[in-house]
Amino acid sequence: MSGSESRDLPTTVQRNIELILEENRKIAASIDFTQVAAILPFIQEAERVFLVGAGRSGLSFRSAAMRLMHLGLTVFVVGETTTPAIRKGDLLIAASGSGTTGTIVKAAEKAVAAGAKVVALSTTNKSPLAVLASHIIIIPAAQKQDHGKTISEQYAGSLFEQFILLLTDALFQTLWGLEDAPAEELWKRHANLE
Repeated sequence: MSGSESRDLPTTVQRNIELILEENRKIAASIDFTQVAAILPFIQEAERVFLVGAGRSGLSFRSAAMRLMHLGLTVFVVGETTTPAIRKGDLLIAASGSGTTGTIVKAAEKAVAAGAKVVALSTTNKSPLAVLASHIIIIPAAQKQDHGKTISEQYAGSLFEQFILLLTDALFQTLWGLEDAPAEELWKRHANLE
């Protein structure tokens, strides 16, 4: 790396954060929030909520699971050793940009077979996951193998994964507002073995 390149790194980092923020703003401006809000009754009526996602989508969902737990919901992350069997009355929230990720589709198939409902977050409504879902939220972001940079200049599915985190935080904020519980009450559920 040349000296001029290293001196310009702060500017490059700043441009990249602005790019990431702008791409997320574009998604927020184009998403159907009626479709998004329709997920709230699924969450409120579920006996238990299970979240499943692979890779970075899965990491975003771990954050969402924690926030839902703070609301007092019974929440599990699929794949953890303490996650029980899903059953009728439960909800599986599944994230897959393509809607074809094998482990996600298999989890949705098992959930449907057990009588649970499935809500999907995806970039498409034409996929095996979409067929299994009772409701789908379309996030108009690039899929992980969209290397053409027509939808996003970021690598792989970064925009989808980022927006999942933002969207699930917005859903949490909405559910929290409906409960009108003070932050101190939610904090009592926060992990204390850290």
